[in-house]
Amino acid sequence: MGECRTEYRGLPDANGEDAGTVPAALRKVSIVPLVFLIFYEVSGGPFGIEDSVGAAGPLLAIVGFLVLPVIWSIPEALITAELGTMFPENGGYVVWVASALGPYWGFQQGWVKWLSGVIDNALYPVLFLDYLKSAVPALGGGPPRAFAVLGLTAVLTLLNYRGLTVVGWVAICLGVFSILPFFVMGLISLPRLRPARWLVVDLHNVDWNLYLNTLFWNLNYWDSISTLSGEVDNPGKTLPKALFYAVIFVVVGYLYPLLAGTGAVPLDRGQWSDGYFSDLAKLLGGAWLMWWVQAAAALSNMGMFVAEMSSDSYQLLGMAERGMLPAFFARRSRHGTPLVGILFSASGVLLLSSLSFEEIVAAENFLYCFGMLLEFIAFVLLRVRRPDAPRPYRVPLGTAGCVAMLVPPTALIVVVLALSTLKVALVSLGAVAIGLVLQPALRFVETKGLLRFAVNTDLPDIGVGQSSASAEEPVTP
Repeated sequence: MGECRTEYRGLPDANGEDAGTVPAALRKVSIVPLVFLIFYEVSGGPFGIEDSVGAAGPLLAIVGFLVLPVIWSIPEALITAELGTMFPENGGYVVWVASALGPYWGFQQGWVKWLSGVIDNALYPVLFLDYLKSAVPALGGGPPRAFAVLGLTAVLTLLNYRGLTVVGWVAICLGVFSILPFFVMGLISLPRLRPARWLVVDLHNVDWNLYLNTLFWNLNYWDSISTLSGEVDNPGKTLPKALFYAVIFVVVGYLYPLLAGTGAVPLDRGQWSDGYFSDLAKLLGGAWLMWWVQAAAALSNMGMFVAEMSSDSYQLLGMAERGMLPAFFARRSRHGTPLVGILFSASGVLLLSSLSFEEIVAAENFLYCFGMLLEFIAFVLLRVRRPDAPRPYRVPLGTAGCVAMLVPPTALIVVVLALSTLKVALVSLGAVAIGLVLQPALRFVETKGLLRFAVNTDLPDIGVGQSSASAEEPVTP
């Protein structure tokens, strides 16, 4: 495992054949598509960062997108690089927590992270249609909007079904298209830049709740790529490099248009809300640039959807290969994709797509924070209990240094949770409670023989005892 050459294959089918073995050409993701998949897991472009200026002004917005990556994004990316190469399989963060805290808490991690990801993904078809409803008013509500959400979800789900190679190259094409208009806008803004505009701040007029949630939402989910580790070509080298390049890509992708927009146009904080970059594009370059930004925003939501669904569905496959979910979740399509996981994730998106934007983001952030606390604990415990375990990439800090590195992001989590409304907290805690009873319920179903569970014998031992799931039992359709 130190060289990351272990083949992570699926479980056997009813005939005893390996149903999950997929030709390498179909299932291995190289570094360039991986960078863009991470980009879409985390960012997708500067769409949605406008509220940081509206909430706090230019200076705090710029400082926020410089400082928060240091205290949050980089630590999360470093943890993902170390543990993702230590356990290069599709269970990702589920396996990290299971190895450190046992399979019960590994399942809880999988539940809250999958739910958080599906909630996040429910945003993107809705936001896509929001960008189009000015041109097609019928998409603003009613049956046309519902059918549009269903159709868009079906098309994007089909892309995931066709395989990560397709998804990766779609992410590259959408990423280039989404970033180019901001590059052009930045060049056009150069003659109008007034650096003094970047320094405007009014500490007595800051919406800290909106400001911190905007920063947090736009700079998290670095660990989501870990659930695709089993599909990555030579993850021991490729994953850390891809995370490094993606951090730079995301931070520059936020700061470049932020500096251009706040420096070239006189400040009106009331205008800085979702979608304002298209107005800035019209002011700076004309209607053609505005339409380009709007098209990029719409397509960026498609890129974020396919990247997030890939992560969510492969996570379910990885959990099934560890015996945490019924074995049918581990079955792959002829394209090598987790068909059942894709269908489950798509169903969750459709069920949640009727919620409001604010409700979705708030609930997603709360569940995500709970999962990150489990990851931080697992990271430290694995350093203490398994210091000599092979780690193709290792964070260049000792255990004490790692603990110190996690203090600022943990404090940020506490602040985000404290800012949650009572309604969001109660709903989110109710979702957590479902997971607490769901895992014992699945074990009961397994012992009664109602569903078949199995552990993939090709996966390395993670140092914890599984339930009664048998590695020898074949998986039936």
